[in-house]
Amino acid sequence: MDKGRRKKVRYIQNMPSIVQFSPRGKPGRPDEIELKIDQFETLKLADFQGYDQSEGAKLMGISRPSFGRILREARKILATALVQGKIIRIRIGDVQVGVRQRDLPHKKSVNSAQETEETIRKNILRYSEKNRIKEASKPPKQ
Repeated sequence: MDKGRRKKVRYIQNMPSIVQFSPRGKPGRPDEIELKIDQFETLKLADFQGYDQSEGAKLMGISRPSFGRILREARKILATALVQGKIIRIRIGDVQVGVRQRDLPHKKSVNSAQETEETIRKNILRYSEKNRIKEASKPPKQ
């Protein structure tokens, strides 16, 4: 029987399509290292999609310090695997996982810079239009 508090359910967007990453160029069968699904999700949210730790923690349904701790562990596992040429296996591990039903938007998108530029242009045009209307409605100076 396990002692202590039960782990909180950690929500993920969806299960990874690839559950193993194997290095090339190393003769023989390399050692394996395990990356838990919650560690994979923190890496994806923080490093791939660009969420900060507070946003990522909200998406996963955990506290910000827990998110940061899991992210540090995941980065250490990833660095160890890269430096020592180990196989990375993604496993559920000893945590409960709930998959959210709604699709969450990617924070970093290819078109985000273009969308931002268009929004700024629209705001500038709207602002200049408002100023022109204000100037036209003022009585002429004498």
